[in-house]
Amino acid sequence: MKAKHQRLTLVVLAVAALIGAAVLGVYALQDQASYFYTPADIAEKKPEAGTAIRLGGMVEEGSIERSADGVTVLFIVQDGIAQQPVTYTGITPDLFVEGSGVVADGRLDANGLFVAEKLLAKHDENYIPRELEGIDMTAGQQKTETLVQ
Repeated sequence: MKAKHQRLTLVVLAVAALIGAAVLGVYALQDQASYFYTPADIAEKKPEAGTAIRLGGMVEEGSIERSADGVTVLFIVQDGIAQQPVTYTGITPDLFVEGSGVVADGRLDANGLFVAEKLLAKHDENYIPRELEGIDMTAGQQKTETLVQ
């Protein structure tokens, strides 16, 4: 076999190995990928029960109900168009309050209830921690004079 044919064979084998590795990688990560949905997206095209998805929206005012066990929370996520009931078992983030943004990783059950496995509370750019709400943040700044007039 000529050197030219050997190189061509090696290149073809390398390309086939790369394609095989990419296919295996996509197949392995298929269960790990979660798609972002809003309540309106879920109402429009309901994903299969048990499929990993990420739900985002606002916690509806007056919807948070804590169960007697102290760790299970039932609430409604809405986006102004539709609503989605959510249940979460665990310690909720400090920023998780009614009217705030939330992103939940989980799955829909057979009844259409979203069972969250992870809960992330979101805030806007004007967020101030509760501990710092009454403090004037500009009080410690002093006016500095420069030599240039």
